[in-house]
Amino acid sequence: MQNIELSTTVHASPHRTSSRLKRILKSLEDALPPQKAFDLDLLGEQMRIGSGDVSFKVTIHNRRGLSALGSMDEKRIGEAFLDGDITIEGDLMAAFDLRRSLTDRHPLFCLWSVYGQRLFFGQVDRDKQWIHEHYDSESLFYLLFLDKEHRCYSHGYFEDDEEPLHLAIRRKLSTAIEACGIKPGWRVLDIGAGWGAFTQYAGRQGIQVTSLTISAESENYVNQLIAREGLPCRVVREHFLEYKSSERFDAIVNLGVTEHLPDYSATIAQYERLLKPGGRVFLDACASRNKYPFSSFVLTHIWPGNTTPMKLTDYLDAVASSPFELIYARNDRQNYLLTTRHWAENLERHRDEVIARWGERLYRRFRLYLWGCVHSFSSDDVTAYRLLLELPADIEARKALARGRFTRSNNSPALRSWNTLRKVLMRG
Repeated sequence: MQNIELSTTVHASPHRTSSRLKRILKSLEDALPPQKAFDLDLLGEQMRIGSGDVSFKVTIHNRRGLSALGSMDEKRIGEAFLDGDITIEGDLMAAFDLRRSLTDRHPLFCLWSVYGQRLFFGQVDRDKQWIHEHYDSESLFYLLFLDKEHRCYSHGYFEDDEEPLHLAIRRKLSTAIEACGIKPGWRVLDIGAGWGAFTQYAGRQGIQVTSLTISAESENYVNQLIAREGLPCRVVREHFLEYKSSERFDAIVNLGVTEHLPDYSATIAQYERLLKPGGRVFLDACASRNKYPFSSFVLTHIWPGNTTPMKLTDYLDAVASSPFELIYARNDRQNYLLTTRHWAENLERHRDEVIARWGERLYRRFRLYLWGCVHSFSSDDVTAYRLLLELPADIEARKALARGRFTRSNNSPALRSWNTLRKVLMRG
């Protein structure tokens, strides 16, 4: 087996001697952590990239796979993996270290996905299509990797790293109820019905949950759950931003849907319209330092459209411009890391069943997605938060106070001095 450092002396195959390929292999080696390596099968030629422990093997099966590797383009390489032109065996999470050496040169596609479609067709219209693309696979597929007890497609709250997933999810659902002070008989709006995790958990306690979804598969599943258990709940297939209610809710729970609501001001204004004064909103979400950080591959095959991790600073700015008060914010990065690791391991345990029922492409797509999540949370590329907001009982008094405070701030001597200086600089 050849080491990359010796590959320049190998002349057995033309693709081995190209200077471009040598540069590509060196770039992949440089992306590895110290003392790490991987094996590469390049159209039958064996080589080792890096020096140290080998944790995975990459096989380039054909010329399409070789062309994708030669492009060093994340989208092309990812699609070659989905198509079976490239295979990765072993520790897929370790293989994600190579991602830092790849490019993503599809600016027009990204602009169209994130901004263009919303501009031309509207957020609500596009959300219905985007959610359908990710969530409307058969329910059984998702239930193979989610926790068996609650079927929750958002992160759990772990007491320790060894705790089973279903207990962490149960703690999450309990935390949402306790944080909002929800009592039996209360009317609660659940944004994102999913597979009925919150509906079932709260409904069994006599809480009247209205769950919103725009997924037909989710609506059917949760309706059957409600009927089977006789829960005092209902599921409504309607977009949150379009939903109207003649009666305000006692509390609102949003578990992992903020990522699909990138217009924070509109979201918080809708919270205010639907929530009783004095009520609370509990939400959690994955987050990142930049809004819309997803690559072209992710936008095409995992999260189409303008789904984005929450940008906490922007979200808190929107909260500060509203009557809501932030009660607390907590970092959940480790909790999301553990959750996605459980999901990825569960998926791999059901590999044969997934491939037999839905094909290898779906298995590869979600294997790449879930282990990519684990890697991103491990490297702090993305993080997660839970927030608790409260709408004051006397909203008008709070609005008046805010107007007065902002008026004084806008007329402060410091601000007037800055504005004067800025005008002078602009003239200069």
